[in-house]
Amino acid sequence: MAKIFITGSSDGLGLIAARMLVEAGHVVVLHARNAERAEDAKRLLPKAKAILIADLYDMEATKRLAEEVNALGRFDAVIHNAGVYQAPKPAIFAVNVLAPYILTALIEPPKRLVYIGSNMHTHGSVDIHALSPETGVTYSDSKLLVLMLAKAVARRWPGIHANTVDPGWVPTKMGGKGAPDDLQEGAKTQVWLASGGDAAVSGRYLFHMKEASYDSKADDEPAQEVLLARCEAISGIRFPAG
Repeated sequence: MAKIFITGSSDGLGLIAARMLVEAGHVVVLHARNAERAEDAKRLLPKAKAILIADLYDMEATKRLAEEVNALGRFDAVIHNAGVYQAPKPAIFAVNVLAPYILTALIEPPKRLVYIGSNMHTHGSVDIHALSPETGVTYSDSKLLVLMLAKAVARRWPGIHANTVDPGWVPTKMGGKGAPDDLQEGAKTQVWLASGGDAAVSGRYLFHMKEASYDSKADDEPAQEVLLARCEAISGIRFPAG
């Protein structure tokens, strides 16, 4: 049995993954953006251990969320599922990039970290040196940066398994009703990783339980270090040593 925290788990892929994990006997803590969403999640998945509330657009709220997670004791896995798509660029940067950085840096390191990516990262092209919360990034940029973050974590923390999952284009509120991929299949890989399905996998980019091709820009280690440095400068939080 594993203890797992999932951001952005009041609906969509996050909630589906949470339900799969709960049904498999794992202990799951949910996260919602606000109290209304938390009530919805509690109604839809009453067997969840707890539901934490924080708007990840708010950097200070994100830091407090990390404290609340740590107060519940060490987790076996964290799934960084929360994300926004059709939103202003500053919000995309705050939720999709800075929040995962802050939570990764502040939450007591679990055994397994899972970051939700997208094949849209291949369209990402961003000047990492110029990253700022005011200008933000596009969605494609954010997913390239998340992949770089996951790879930096896998490299910096060799004792922890950190991976990125492309769930496909699935019919969530973000993906739209016409999305062609299957929701259940879209959640299986992160469930498999978070529950320790393959402890040997780290630093990988996966789609439907298998390694998939990705933009090689994500493997640029100096660029990964610049990303960590920019996130540190913006958040005031140093990335911990491995």
